[in-house]
Amino acid sequence: MSEAANRRPLKSRSSGWARMLASGLVRTSVTPDEISVASVVFAALGAAALTFSGAPWALLVCALCIQLRLLCNLLDGMVAVEGGRGSPVGGLYNELPDRIADSAFIVAAGYAAGLAWLGWCGALIAIATAYIRALGGALGLAQDFRGPMAKPHRMAVLTAACVLGAAEAYLRHSQYALRAALWVIALGGLLTCVTRTRALARALTARARPGA
Repeated sequence: MSEAANRRPLKSRSSGWARMLASGLVRTSVTPDEISVASVVFAALGAAALTFSGAPWALLVCALCIQLRLLCNLLDGMVAVEGGRGSPVGGLYNELPDRIADSAFIVAAGYAAGLAWLGWCGALIAIATAYIRALGGALGLAQDFRGPMAKPHRMAVLTAACVLGAAEAYLRHSQYALRAALWVIALGGLLTCVTRTRALARALTARARPGA
């Protein structure tokens, strides 16, 4: 299976600003694995802000940290692949920090919204979507990044909820935006698990047919 088949398709990867940042990082001593670890640091900062304070500033800090985490996720792959700086353990650093960061943000949102159980469920479902994707790759198929609630979608929903939640906290001292986002992430994640599993089953069946 080609490396391109196992990379998440991102339009931002071909943008001028992303190429400029990646090119700048390639000329430094920063490694792709270190960029991956930085994504967990941003996730920890955002989750901590969200968990320990329901103030508008904390929600905005979390929204910023989500975007910085996604930027790290974009640049680590570009430095590794386009920049030729990949390491033998790059696959581990590409996957494990993502699972930690996803869980940190979603669980923290659950506690901030007063629905800790839903945050934990959302995090577990997010891990399940990644597991099904990786399982397809382990079975020799192209990894399936389809949604409707893949990682970029989860983080977009949570970012919007944090921004809206900041205004909501300032005006009404409520958490409806975060609660709605958690339900969207959990239910959308379940649907994503179903769609990916069905697609995986179809691909395996097609491969097993004579002449396939």
